[in-house]
Amino acid sequence: MGGFLETILAFMDKGGNVLWLIAILVFVMWTLIFERLWFFSFVWRKEVFETINAWESRPERRSWNAKQIRSQLLSVSREDIHANLNVITTLVALCPLLGLLGTVTGMIEVFNVMAVTGGGDAKSMAGGVERATIPTMAGMVAALSGLFANTYIQRIADREQELLEDQLTSDH
Repeated sequence: MGGFLETILAFMDKGGNVLWLIAILVFVMWTLIFERLWFFSFVWRKEVFETINAWESRPERRSWNAKQIRSQLLSVSREDIHANLNVITTLVALCPLLGLLGTVTGMIEVFNVMAVTGGGDAKSMAGGVERATIPTMAGMVAALSGLFANTYIQRIADREQELLEDQLTSDH
């Protein structure tokens, strides 16, 4: 286990501070993704049941007041369904931007080495290029993984919202 941790820390060191920022951002993003998956797997069914029961317990469902109550029930459920989805989308968008920040800081290091040594220290320049490419790669991989998960969760949310709307009928 110690060797694995040392390898991870060495990799993180090669990417500089920006790689740590990306790691924190990915941790938060995937925490929110797992929260949404947990919500749809365990909590949402109970909320659907309660919402349908609240609607079905009404003696009438055709009046203007009933339509307003239906609209309110759907609005509350929409908020619950789409909670944190905008934050996840924003975090997905930030991943490649932080990767580009790593590229810029790594290239600044390369240019600094070139300015100081006149381009004669290839090992230091290679270290700067390494610091430029690793955060870029990490940011793109994080964004892709988050993009797929976010798209999946968005589809679940949209489907569940439509199903709930279909179940709140005013036919009786």
